Amino acid sequence: MTDLPPTRAPGGADRSGADRSAADDRYKWTALTNTTAAVFMSALDGSIVLIALPAIFRGVHLDPLAPGNIAYLLWMIMGYRLVQAVLVVTVGRLGDMYGRVRMYNSGFAVFTFASILLSFDPFDGGHGAMWLIAWRVLQAVGGSMLTANSAAILTDAFPEEQRGFALGINQVAALAGMFIGLVAGGLLSAWDWRAVFWVNVPVGVFFTVWAYRTLRETGKRGGGRIDWWGNITFAVGLSAVLIAVTFGLQPYGGHTMGWTNPLVDALLAAGLLLLVAFVVVERRVDAPMIQLSLFRRRAFTFGNLAGLAISIGRGGMQFVLIIWLQGIWLPLHGYDYGDTPLWAGIFMLPLTAGFLAAGPVSGYLSDRIGSRGLATGGAALFGATFLGLMVLPIDFDYWIFAVLIALNGIASGMFASPNSSSIMGSVPAHLRGVASGMRATFQNSGTAVSIGVFFSLIVAGLAGSLPHTLTAGLRHQGVSAEVAHQIGSLPPVASLFAAQLGVNPIQHLLQPTGALAHLTAAQQHTLTGREFFPSLIAGPFHSGLVVVFAFGAALAFLAAIASLLRGTDPAARPPGPRTATPGEALAPASDGRHPRPDTTTHTTTDITDTNEASR
Repeated sequence: MTDLPPTRAPGGADRSGADRSAADDRYKWTALTNTTAAVFMSALDGSIVLIALPAIFRGVHLDPLAPGNIAYLLWMIMGYRLVQAVLVVTVGRLGDMYGRVRMYNSGFAVFTFASILLSFDPFDGGHGAMWLIAWRVLQAVGGSMLTANSAAILTDAFPEEQRGFALGINQVAALAGMFIGLVAGGLLSAWDWRAVFWVNVPVGVFFTVWAYRTLRETGKRGGGRIDWWGNITFAVGLSAVLIAVTFGLQPYGGHTMGWTNPLVDALLAAGLLLLVAFVVVERRVDAPMIQLSLFRRRAFTFGNLAGLAISIGRGGMQFVLIIWLQGIWLPLHGYDYGDTPLWAGIFMLPLTAGFLAAGPVSGYLSDRIGSRGLATGGAALFGATFLGLMVLPIDFDYWIFAVLIALNGIASGMFASPNSSSIMGSVPAHLRGVASGMRATFQNSGTAVSIGVFFSLIVAGLAGSLPHTLTAGLRHQGVSAEVAHQIGSLPPVASLFAAQLGVNPIQHLLQPTGALAHLTAAQQHTLTGREFFPSLIAGPFHSGLVVVFAFGAALAFLAAIASLLRGTDPAARPPGPRTATPGEALAPASDGRHPRPDTTTHTTTDITDTNEASR
């Protein structure tokens, strides 16, 4: 019997090749859908608690102004970011060694399990807060496993000419989750504070099962060993620095903040020394935790520096705008303190809308015109919006504010997708997991540090005039000198956090003293009304805002300069036939028309810098 020739599909390709191409095409969209849901959930949980904190504090019966309770609030906000900043490089490396999909799937399961435990807090008071903080840490571990490996999975699944679009969608989902969490936290906590954790459970269970059933390893595993000394020095060093920032925000020894606390100084010094030791270790071990050689690539180095600067500016700005809205603008416009957290999230929707509009478009364009121009323009526009916010009056017209934050969202969208595409496209395939982890570490560290930096600047601006202004305002309304001085001497951070938690700080502080009983009805109405505290704090707060936004603008313009210095990147080359760069093999493209670079066989030492090669 004569063997029959293989059946060929139209156009000459054999049918089995066409089937494989169709399967690969379906798989890449499956990977995009699943990883997009993962990063959305992880980012959502980073911000949903920020708005839900008033309901959480009431649910576990914590007084936001009681001594020591500020620490619980800070750890609920920053603990999640701290763990993600510390772990993403490690779990990215583990993904390179043992399989990115395996680590990713395990992360989904851990994240969902922690969400279930968070919703069943059996304690009250400080013990209830510690339960939440502890399981938030585990949730952040799962979130780190998702974040560190999702970009690497997408980079493996998508061809080079579509990679910017896929990473752009992923980045849009991550930052959209951050902003949508603000609204979702307000809506869910209005029903039940536990609902902010329940919402993860059905979504997490579904996508965990789907990920185990559909995702497969498409990248090459690197093997190797765990760099224990590198992991220890990095994790402990970075943790010490971020913990010091947390303690630095808390009052100490009669000072408004804790930067004079010897513990803070010791933690900062020890953390920085350990990070220096980490760099020394990584230069000497055979299987380093991170590839320092990646920093020889201009696109990787300057892309990460630009991303760090933008993440510091973006995270701090979000935190400051929430306090501005909740503590001053919304009460001045007739909103009750108990309603301000939800409405602050709603009034910040233009920020999310701007990002959602620009993110996918910029990812699409970066595949065709390159990433440098888009990312640089986005960073410059980001800085310009800070300058606009800096000159905005404290009691602004909302439409001006909405336009500025919408432009800020557009700027973030212009920057995020092209910058990520440039970073991930500049590294060899077998190091994409660790590169993704390094990129996420810069971003998460910037967000965690930003809260400390921006909040310190705001509190420093308040500390000079708020005590005198508050004391004088209380005395003018008939409050005794002793009580007025006592309340005026409270750290400004307590008043700001009270306003953020939906509590009228003046009413909350005067009630236990009995001072209200000795005042007239008109004086009581003035002091406990919506306008007294916002009017007092407006002037000092605006002084702090000017410093904060000037600092944010400087960071953004530095990011624009770093983005310019990245050089011409691979994304700027249109898809089509080309010769290999030194050390680069050409493999058949998925469409069968032109060869494309095969990056799966590269090693760290045999790849020339992509920027130099492009020139």
